Amino acid sequence: MEGWDGHGPGILRLPSGRLVRGRGLRHPLDPAAPRPAYGVYLLGGKPPEVPWESRWLRWPDFRLPVDRAEARAVLGEVWRRSAGERVEIACGGGKGRTGTALACLAVLDGVPPPEAVAYVREHYDRRAVETPWQRRYVRRF
Repeated sequence: MEGWDGHGPGILRLPSGRLVRGRGLRHPLDPAAPRPAYGVYLLGGKPPEVPWESRWLRWPDFRLPVDRAEARAVLGEVWRRSAGERVEIACGGGKGRTGTALACLAVLDGVPPPEAVAYVREHYDRRAVETPWQRRYVRRF
């Protein structure tokens, strides 16, 4: 499956050109929007069922991933798959946990960790990465 077509709402273009969609699950998906091949859902509880391959990463609201080693592995898989597939990352609102995960993807893509939050705020959402501990997590990723 091909990647996302150009820019659109919630699409982050990484420096390598890879595209990843971030979104909030509390906002309905536009029926005309392309469907991902793979989704990672960052929630404290089990995510809703989706008709594409998906993974649940336990990550409570305003917090950090429950299992940091698993988070690193899952985000590495997202980064690898984003080279040629439509991949999305989502949490409840699409800002804190999603922004943190997108900033970690930016680090994997070569953005220096101290600059990754600013990169995601500039290219995804100015309110991405909501808490001091989320910012610290990205710097140490």
